[in-house]
Amino acid sequence: MIPQHQSKGKPRTFDREAVLKKALGVFWKRGYEPASIAELCEAMEINPPSVYAAFGNKAQLFMEAVNHYENVYWNDAWERLEDEPDVRKAMAGFFRDAAVILTSQDAPCGCMVVLGAANVSKDSQDVNDALKALREEGKECFLVRLKRGVADGEFSEGIDVDTLASTLNTMFHGMSIQARDGVSHEELERVAAVAMTLIPPAPARAKRHSA
Repeated sequence: MIPQHQSKGKPRTFDREAVLKKALGVFWKRGYEPASIAELCEAMEINPPSVYAAFGNKAQLFMEAVNHYENVYWNDAWERLEDEPDVRKAMAGFFRDAAVILTSQDAPCGCMVVLGAANVSKDSQDVNDALKALREEGKECFLVRLKRGVADGEFSEGIDVDTLASTLNTMFHGMSIQARDGVSHEELERVAAVAMTLIPPAPARAKRHSA
């Protein structure tokens, strides 16, 4: 993993979140490796020494920008997935949220964690590894929520939660790519609806209980 940089020297005179948002825009348009420090500095409106003092190097800046993206745009969606007691409502809600976020005018189209590695070579394996770890966290969130559904009796015995979590995560990643290609929110809503058909229905006993 890429260690977080500890700023040194004089206190910074810029808004860290504001410059991270600007850096995110450059990385989004150019990709990690094609984006130069000069381009980043111009967009962030700070000089190279300040960038290095505040963020360490380009890899650390990139990962902090990715984490900023996750915190601002995705944390609430993941929390709602965890907090909703009904597993089917939780999953449907997350995929609806994803359709909104991925096509929002306020956020880069598509998911930075999914697409950020598109222009990362083997020479920057630490960045690839960090992004892969973040993508695995998404799959783990799906898996944990499905396992909780099993424990709560919301699924029949024998459900393969590992494969289902992997499949849902793959569809989520596919939605990110489609959003980057310009697919509409309505189209992603339809994809989200299809994703929900993969989740087995509740056992008959549970249906009678909820009636």
